[in-house]
Amino acid sequence: MRFFTVLMLALALATTGRAQDAAATLTVTGEAEVAAAPDMAVITVGVTSLARSAADAMDDTSVKTAEILAALAAAGIAERDLQTRALRLNPNWANRSSTPGAGPKIDGFVASNTVMVRVRDLDRLGGVLDTVLGLGANEFGGLSFGLQNPGPAQDEARRAAVAEAMRKARLYAEAAGLTLGPVLSLSEAGGARPAPMMMEAARMADAVPVAAGEVSVSAAVTMVFDIGG
Repeated sequence: MRFFTVLMLALALATTGRAQDAAATLTVTGEAEVAAAPDMAVITVGVTSLARSAADAMDDTSVKTAEILAALAAAGIAERDLQTRALRLNPNWANRSSTPGAGPKIDGFVASNTVMVRVRDLDRLGGVLDTVLGLGANEFGGLSFGLQNPGPAQDEARRAAVAEAMRKARLYAEAAGLTLGPVLSLSEAGGARPAPMMMEAARMADAVPVAAGEVSVSAAVTMVFDIGG
């Protein structure tokens, strides 16, 4: 009986020791953000046509889209930087009749073709926008800026995030009267995001004015440290 009592006491002490060891850690997060000048823009434009027949609507949209793609290619936009994002054909419904029992009627068809364009030379961005608008693009889905090679900026943000986490860990350990030990684990989460940009109204006579601003690249890390009293 005494043997079992001693054994149970030893197991209890071992369990308590493991719990204390598991609790002797400090977890901190570090975040950082760096700004960089963009060197690439992505625009989404489209052509929408309304006609009495589905074939006429699609033909009109296809002709205008083909002209836009040809003009972009002539302006130096590579084929890999042009991508069709959506091709749609829908009936255009007439107003519902006030006659009881009368259903809606189709009075035409709407065809649309949406294209994404990647512009790698920002000096030509205004001219590209002016070209597509002048050739019949009547839908503008947005403009965003980015980096062709975000790696260096991302690495700079990562280093800054780790430095911030280390700074916080040293601060907390000092404030709590603890000894900061080695790093037990490090995990990352983060990504790039475009900064706000401005775009003025399109002008058909001149190139559309745009302001690229900056894009910010962020990184976040979580670090776990061993600590001692």
